Amino acid sequence: MAFLPHASATAKKVCVIGPECTGKTDLSKFLADYFKTAWVEEYARAYLNKLGKPYTQPDLTKIAHGQLRMEQEWMIGANKALICDTNLIVIKVWSEHKFGNCDEEILEHMHKQKYDLYLLTNIDVPWENDPQREHPDKREHFLEIYRNELAQTGVPIVEISGDREARRKKAIEAVQAILN
Repeated sequence: MAFLPHASATAKKVCVIGPECTGKTDLSKFLADYFKTAWVEEYARAYLNKLGKPYTQPDLTKIAHGQLRMEQEWMIGANKALICDTNLIVIKVWSEHKFGNCDEEILEHMHKQKYDLYLLTNIDVPWENDPQREHPDKREHFLEIYRNELAQTGVPIVEISGDREARRKKAIEAVQAILN
C-alpha cells in the first residue's frame, strides 16, 4: 500500500478512541471545529454502510487501508493538530474479538502510526442503538482492552468522562497542552 508524504509534519495527531457509543464522533468533530483543523472521520462507518452484508475479516484490512489513507490525506491540510475519530487499534481490537486474530498487515501499519495524544472516551454516557453497534453489554470489557492497548503505546492518554460540556472542556485542555 502506497502512502502520501506528510506535508504537515508539524501537526500533532490526536486520536479519540474508546468503546462503542461513547461520544467519539461528537467529540472529535467538536475538537476539529474548535481548533479549526482537519477531522478524520471513521472510515468503517461509510464502508459498512455500503457493504450491504455482514463484514468479514478481509473487510477489516480494507477498512484499515481506508483509515490510513484518510489520515494521510487530511494531514496535508491540518492546522497544528489532526483530529482522528478512531485508528487501527480499534480495528485490531474488533478483529481479535470477532475473528480471534488480526491480519499481520493491520498490526504492522498500526505499529508504524504515530500519535501525540489519545483521548479515551469512557462508558458513562447512555447507549444509543445504531445498526453498526454490536455490543451494548460489553462496553466495560472493551474499555479495559483499550486502556491496555493504549498503555503499550507510550503516548499520553487522557480519559474523557462526564457530561458533554465536561468532556469537551477536558479534551480541549488536553489538546491545548500538546500544542503549547
